[in-house]
Amino acid sequence: MMNKKEKAVEYFKDNLHCSQSVLAAFAKECGITEEQAFRLGSCFGSGMRKGNVCGACTGALMVLGLMYGEKHNGDPNERNRSNKINDMMLDRFAKANGTYICNELLGCDITAPEGVRFARENGLFKEFCPKMVASAVDVLESVIEEMRKNENRQH
Repeated sequence: MMNKKEKAVEYFKDNLHCSQSVLAAFAKECGITEEQAFRLGSCFGSGMRKGNVCGACTGALMVLGLMYGEKHNGDPNERNRSNKINDMMLDRFAKANGTYICNELLGCDITAPEGVRFARENGLFKEFCPKMVASAVDVLESVIEEMRKNENRQH
């Protein structure tokens, strides 16, 4: 049986966006179906198609939101927890990879045709991006593990 990282990379290799791949690998834990994960993550790949925050990170943030996000409007503790989790995810990913910005990770502007051509010609989507999907899952799992430890300490 595949672990979450292998599953996410496999989804990506099957031509899903990085955001879809990470979210779908955790669909069960999030209480959603794979189809819902595919749909929810479908507009966040390639840094929301603008080279912004890496889609693998965005997918991971969706997982964390579904697992630990705010459930009640106006609850400052839930808001603080969501903010903390967001920062943990992005800061750890940036520490592991240098940045969480898609264009910076790829070293080209994927909003421009020449940037997309550069990425394709250099195998970035096929060789580099799967590594970012795997890294996002590693960081995500470390954040989830830390959240579980903190919850266990509080009970």
